[in-house]
Amino acid sequence: MKNLILLMVVGMLGCFTAKAQNSKSISILGDSYSTFQGYLQPDTNAVWYWDNVEAMNTDVHHVRETWWHQFIKKNGYRLCINNSFSGSTICYSGYKTTGPDFTDYSDRAFVTRLDKLGCPDIIFVFGGTNDSWAGSPIGEYKYNGWTREDLFSFRPAMACLLEKMIDHYPNVKIYFLLNDDLRDEIDESVKTICSHYEVDLIELVDIHKINGHPSVKGMRQICEQIEAYISSNH
Repeated sequence: MKNLILLMVVGMLGCFTAKAQNSKSISILGDSYSTFQGYLQPDTNAVWYWDNVEAMNTDVHHVRETWWHQFIKKNGYRLCINNSFSGSTICYSGYKTTGPDFTDYSDRAFVTRLDKLGCPDIIFVFGGTNDSWAGSPIGEYKYNGWTREDLFSFRPAMACLLEKMIDHYPNVKIYFLLNDDLRDEIDESVKTICSHYEVDLIELVDIHKINGHPSVKGMRQICEQIEAYISSNH
């Protein structure tokens, strides 16, 4: 009898382990919309959402309220790496501080961080918001031969980002999340470049925000819109 019970316990543990191993993992390459204190790699990345109920810039105070945690929890995935950086742009041009020139954001740009996402099954790229807000140069469509100078403009940087991600993560499903209320040039560019590389584009609509960032309600809407897109397209 004891041997039978032991075998049953071992079998159950084996089932649980197999289930955990079979769960697909998700990595995120994002900006402030996907940050949360204590859940970023590297942990030196700038954060917008903090584990602090007194923070006045948002009503999101728990990691479980973020769009990505909701999606992972509800759909049985695992978090691989969340490499999100508050204020980061896809291209190398960041917010102006003084003078006419853009600040060099090459240290935090999406095209710089794209190879630091571990070994996931799925990647969500959620960017373009700061490129829009900062008024980063749009540039021309360019799908190869990028120079460092090219990457200070949005279109070449966006194309470089997707091509390098496709090469760096073979057989990994990539989704690009496009925020609402961005500059028309950003919207058009993202749609054109995602179409060129056949990367799934999830266009978000009517997201509720506080201080320009998703609220608890907005986070839930993002999760729901991702689920609706995947359910309809796969």
